[in-house]
Amino acid sequence: MIIHPLDNVEVREDGHKYALRAIAPGEKVIKYGMPIGETTCAVAKGEHIHTHNMKTRLSGQLEYTYTPDFKVQETSCTATFMGYRRPDGQVGIRNDIWLIPTVGCVNGLVRRLARAANAIPLCHPYGCSQMGEDHETTANLLAALAHNPNAGGVLIIGLGCENNTLESFKKRLGDHSKLNIRFLVCQEEEDEYEKALELIAELKAERVDVRTEIPVSELKVGLKCGGSDGFSGLTANPLVGRFSDWITAQGGTTVLTEVPEMFGAETLLMDRCISREVFDKCVDMINGFKAYYENHGQVVYENPSPGNKAGGITTLEEKSLGCVQKGGISPVMDVLPYGERLKTKGLNLITGPGNDIVACTVLAAAGCHMILFTTGRGNPMGSVIPTVKVATNTALATRKKNWIDWDAQAKPQTADFAAYLLEIANGKMTSSEKFGDVEIAIFKDGVTL
Repeated sequence: MIIHPLDNVEVREDGHKYALRAIAPGEKVIKYGMPIGETTCAVAKGEHIHTHNMKTRLSGQLEYTYTPDFKVQETSCTATFMGYRRPDGQVGIRNDIWLIPTVGCVNGLVRRLARAANAIPLCHPYGCSQMGEDHETTANLLAALAHNPNAGGVLIIGLGCENNTLESFKKRLGDHSKLNIRFLVCQEEEDEYEKALELIAELKAERVDVRTEIPVSELKVGLKCGGSDGFSGLTANPLVGRFSDWITAQGGTTVLTEVPEMFGAETLLMDRCISREVFDKCVDMINGFKAYYENHGQVVYENPSPGNKAGGITTLEEKSLGCVQKGGISPVMDVLPYGERLKTKGLNLITGPGNDIVACTVLAAAGCHMILFTTGRGNPMGSVIPTVKVATNTALATRKKNWIDWDAQAKPQTADFAAYLLEIANGKMTSSEKFGDVEIAIFKDGVTL
């Protein structure tokens, strides 16, 4: 398969690249119509191009010029889904009870309560013994998660001696008067388990339990990939991108993260920024994450993973050019820092790493209802919000039926995919939901005391 007229490689059935013509040493390798690296030796026509004869062209922080190139799309489609309208005006597609520990010391209690009360545990190892920015990151992210509209009720469980005190946590929550929320400090209760069960019963009694018809303009969808292969940028990611364009054209919201997997393709996103202000935030996000790598003595191109390489991806540029396709071609309406909640409809970018669990968690904290997770290698992970696994190839979808929700190679039609996702919004369970798999992870950069 030749993807773009400018390409000097083709992609074959194994997902790997092969030269369309002889390529000289040091010459650019072109895929998706853009450079994905350069050869390290002469490559003959038809020869396999991979890590043995190709390298990245990426470097550190760069200067960028704003050259806007986008088209705002609109549609008159009136698609709807059945959701839970919350007292604060938000809409949820699930009606779960979330148990959020302020500190990892109470994780055991949280897990026992989750099993007994059919609730969702958001266990994590932090909330104490952290300093400065790490403490702020943990506390702010947990507060943002408490606002996710998929939670019909939230119980915040503290120990009583941690840095992330309930008093300070409530301040981070902001106005929570219309949230169905309760708080518990374990050291203040004779029997914290029984008290928590009482509070969970109150949450269940007070949560909204009737679905009503909601316009698709209120749906917020996170975009993520993991275990990518040579077909990610050909099947699953373009399908997700077309869905992103479809829903944002109707006033809905999508969110793209994984900043390191924008390196090498960032200008495609920068040129679509709706304003100079948004462009500047995008530049700061890209160079800020490169600075994070450099501050830790790491090179910015230390990616793809071994699984990515086995699937045919050679350089980070190649991975990124496939990755950003999940954002379609719509304009970028806003760029958010890590842990911040969405405030602008349309396509958003949010700061986060490529790590699957960390990236999915930041999407949930932003307020997303579900995550579209494309994969060519397979991944059983489940986030705290419905995580739709989209296979890049039929072989994976056939072999791992228990992991995969949609086969993008066999079913590439946008309308069919959109209809399926509205079923998910209406309550249809994803594969990971059926297993009860829920994970969160919080970004960490500094010292643990």
